[in-house]
Amino acid sequence: MSVQSLPEGRPAYGIQLPVQSRSTIYAEGWEAGAGAADLVEIARAVDRAGFAYLAVCDHVAIPHRLAEAMSTVWYDPVATLAHLAAVTERVRLLSHVAVVGLRHPLLSAKQYATLDHLSGGRLILGVGAGHVREEFEVLGVDFEQRGAVLDEAIDALRAALGPDEFPSHHGKFYDFEGLGQRPRPAQERVPVWVGGSSPAAVRRAALKGDGWLPQGDPRDRLPAQIARLRRLREEAGVEEPLTVGAITEPLYVGTPDWAVGRRTLSGTPEAIAESLRAYGAMGVHQIQVRFRSRSRAELIDQIAAFGADVAPRLT
Repeated sequence: MSVQSLPEGRPAYGIQLPVQSRSTIYAEGWEAGAGAADLVEIARAVDRAGFAYLAVCDHVAIPHRLAEAMSTVWYDPVATLAHLAAVTERVRLLSHVAVVGLRHPLLSAKQYATLDHLSGGRLILGVGAGHVREEFEVLGVDFEQRGAVLDEAIDALRAALGPDEFPSHHGKFYDFEGLGQRPRPAQERVPVWVGGSSPAAVRRAALKGDGWLPQGDPRDRLPAQIARLRRLREEAGVEEPLTVGAITEPLYVGTPDWAVGRRTLSGTPEAIAESLRAYGAMGVHQIQVRFRSRSRAELIDQIAAFGADVAPRLT
């Protein structure tokens, strides 16, 4: 089967996987007892349902001050995506987001190039600046310069994930040449999607990204953000297309018989699709969805219902 591509004319749909991170902001109760087998079955369901991508996120270590809210469960993105690549066929593999400034670009390039090679060209490299000071400090990276580090890391990764076996980059934070890395990525150009909704992050996405991954922007903020992205690219003379993303409200396909939360979109497939079509009208190319659920089985049912009954109505 071929690698899943982003469709024309309607927003593609992807999902941040449960289980692999357990922040109290979004984790469901059943995830506390879930593990690798659950993650595999959910990934397979996502693949069957035609999702454009599945995503996992990145933290190295969580300090005590944040552990109660964030938890300390954060699967490594490269190891997790590689594992799920082996049990899926078409769905793309997104790091949402990798804090690439915590690692040397050649190390990240070795890991992600191998992942892309082994998966047949399914990687989307999502990157972000990070926000946990202690992670940077323990790894010897200047937290205050994380934005500048990320800006250069993107350039260095572009070189290291490009076609050259011996890539080169000469910058303020990273300097390398004459060091070969194979295997090369299967894709001629690995897409780099930049995460974040701050002014600096939006500028970074506009000037350096192939895509933008907002962080929690409500619907009413998206049009202005998208307009700014377009303006910045136009002013910089960037002509390549930019894949604009959005994170939707929580979803529940059908009429729930339990408290799914007042912000959750629920109802018939047509009612949900009608609401989600507003994202495409704004200029969004891909939506990241999340489903309320009380068990793995209910989540898989929701994934299947969305793929079969809601997605065809997004046009």
